[in-house]
Amino acid sequence: MHGLEDMGFFCVDNMPPALLPQFAELCAHSQGRISRIAVVMDIRAGHFFQNLPEMVQTLRGLGFNPKLIFLEAEEATLVRRFKETRRRHPLATRHRTLLDSIRLERKQLQELRAGADKVIDTTEMGPKTLKEEFAMLFTGREHPARMLVNVLSFGFKHGVPSDADVMFDVRFLRNPHYVPELQPFTGADAAVEEYVLADPDAQPYLDKLKDLLAFSLPRYSDEGKSYLTVAIGCTGGRHRSVVFARLLGDFLREQGYEVVLEHRDWKR
Repeated sequence: MHGLEDMGFFCVDNMPPALLPQFAELCAHSQGRISRIAVVMDIRAGHFFQNLPEMVQTLRGLGFNPKLIFLEAEEATLVRRFKETRRRHPLATRHRTLLDSIRLERKQLQELRAGADKVIDTTEMGPKTLKEEFAMLFTGREHPARMLVNVLSFGFKHGVPSDADVMFDVRFLRNPHYVPELQPFTGADAAVEEYVLADPDAQPYLDKLKDLLAFSLPRYSDEGKSYLTVAIGCTGGRHRSVVFARLLGDFLREQGYEVVLEHRDWKR
């Protein structure tokens, strides 16, 4: 479900099947805000779950195009997963073992499996591989869309951001704050950017940061990270860090990443 959320799906877990038509109609009237929906259902819904095939046909009759994806795994794998999570099987009772519960579940889901648009055997899959399978299924790409990168400028004197994944310090560069005619401006102004980049160390450092991010971000993505915050700090968060955050944000957009640019302290 998390993988589908990363692909832009609005996800709901364990909805009773009888509510599917009303929920689909509700989303259809969201003025385009909700266009891709993923509903995760399993045997936890109890006797409500038996209505799922009927509700899928109802959706088609209403003009929707639902796709039923059925996930399964070998018995030994399911037993191991339940033991690892320490969760009780929904069909377990005082007189029914875990293995018996899994076999009963498989029997009750036979009709759904037979009518599925796609059956995925997850026996040998980890979460990352399954996410890639869904990416191929719904986007036509082997890998999900590139991660969202939040590029954040900040001032160290106001505290370091607690949500930073990667942090860089530009306080060693000369400070526009001590130039009277530049002090009122921010790193978004051309005169401040020109002053900062005129420091002999500025461009080499910027180039090294670009190289580092170009190398490391794809590897974060390969490990399943869908959101990353890159923080750049100077003393007050108004000048040098803003310049570097803007330039790095532009670079990452050129690399194909979705970028959110945030200047936490530039108005302080």
